[in-house]
Amino acid sequence: MQVTETLNSGLKREIKITVPASDMEARLMRRLSDAKDKVQLKGFRPGKVPVNHLRKVYGKSFMAEVVNEILSDSTRSILDERGEKAAMQPEVKMTEDEKEAEKILQGGADFEFSMAYEVIPAIEIKDFSGIKVTRPVYDVPEEEVEKQVAVVADSARTYEPKKGKAEDGDKVTLDYLGKLDGAPFEGGAAEDTDLVIGSNQFIPGFEEQLVGVKEGDEKTIEVTFPEQYAAEHLAGRKATFDLKIKAVQKPGPLEINDELAKNLGLESAEKLREIVRGQIESQYGNVTRQRVKRQILDALDADYKFEAPSNLVETEFQNIWAQVTRDLAQAGHTFADEDTTEEEARAEYQRLAERRVRLGLVLAEIGEKAGVTVSDDELQRALYDQIRRFPPSQQQQAFEFYRENPSALAGIRAPLFEEKVIDHLMAQIQVTEEHVSREALLADDSEEDEKAEKAPAKKKAAPKKKAAKAEE
Repeated sequence: MQVTETLNSGLKREIKITVPASDMEARLMRRLSDAKDKVQLKGFRPGKVPVNHLRKVYGKSFMAEVVNEILSDSTRSILDERGEKAAMQPEVKMTEDEKEAEKILQGGADFEFSMAYEVIPAIEIKDFSGIKVTRPVYDVPEEEVEKQVAVVADSARTYEPKKGKAEDGDKVTLDYLGKLDGAPFEGGAAEDTDLVIGSNQFIPGFEEQLVGVKEGDEKTIEVTFPEQYAAEHLAGRKATFDLKIKAVQKPGPLEINDELAKNLGLESAEKLREIVRGQIESQYGNVTRQRVKRQILDALDADYKFEAPSNLVETEFQNIWAQVTRDLAQAGHTFADEDTTEEEARAEYQRLAERRVRLGLVLAEIGEKAGVTVSDDELQRALYDQIRRFPPSQQQQAFEFYRENPSALAGIRAPLFEEKVIDHLMAQIQVTEEHVSREALLADDSEEDEKAEKAPAKKKAAPKKKAAKAEE
């Protein structure tokens, strides 16, 4: 096999490989010899089929297997011998001339092909001790815990029958039938539905029209589905609902005590407060971690400047751009509505794609050098967490999808690996804690996101997309 480098420019490489016809012939004969004792052909005893006859019958198909074997093995071996890592699967090209291909399969011509790829640049990992970050910490006050405990308690509140008209906060039991242009629509009907007025469980305008109803009432209301409603065939459309009021109940007293806690499956009100505090602190802790992570990524971004493989950057940009245009379409906005132009937006998101790819490569190199790994158990738990997000009827199908698609499973592994690399870095950098207010912590979250994303949109419906793994 003759290997010749035909292009070496920046990260781009092209290699020409020539396998002499004599080598192809030798590989073919080994296959035919191995098959001689295994195949059974009419008129020949086992193991007695002449090789020449085998060649007539299986020669072309066996040579095709030889070609595929060479293509598969050469890609890996050449990269290993050159000490290179391809950013993506190399692009392999071979003759498209049918006559030339036929000669190769007949063993009458050298097999020539080329492979083009971009290499992952060599990254020299620097000392991390000079990186300084500030960890914002919010001390959750008792008032906030009590407020959330009240919310939890309200969800377990008891209701008692009420005579008279329903008011805000009352629970109404009703049957409803939704119609579009006078005709019932799928999913628009239900019986014995409990709805607390003011809970915002239904679409805007529905619950407000229940104020004043009483048991036994029948009425028809009109509402308009939101423009961005999940069911596209209903989005933005006016509908009527025929209502039949079965019962009206008023809320019972809200008492946070041990009895309430036991109704929630807890041993005491104190345990309820402990769990609620833990949940709140965990939520703010996630924000704090993201702020620290953002600072680490910004420091790495400043320290590591190198050319990123263009194919990786282009793939990342296309992913971002697809999300941006999809968000704009759903919001019914144009780039002008977002105070930018398509050209400016493309340039900004191109820079974001380059940053993501560079940081992803840096984190991968840091993790590899540090021996960071994701165990099978960790990956399995993350996979099950992902599958549980699907409706029960789709979970088996989702599991099969991930099992049969290694790239999809890699998408679950990637964030686990990245978080472990961040943990590794946090053990080596300088971290200073700063106690801040709730407003400062959350405001900082918004400002940092806008700075890092440099999104063109500035309005509520902005087509922002959280930076992929190495940006979150």
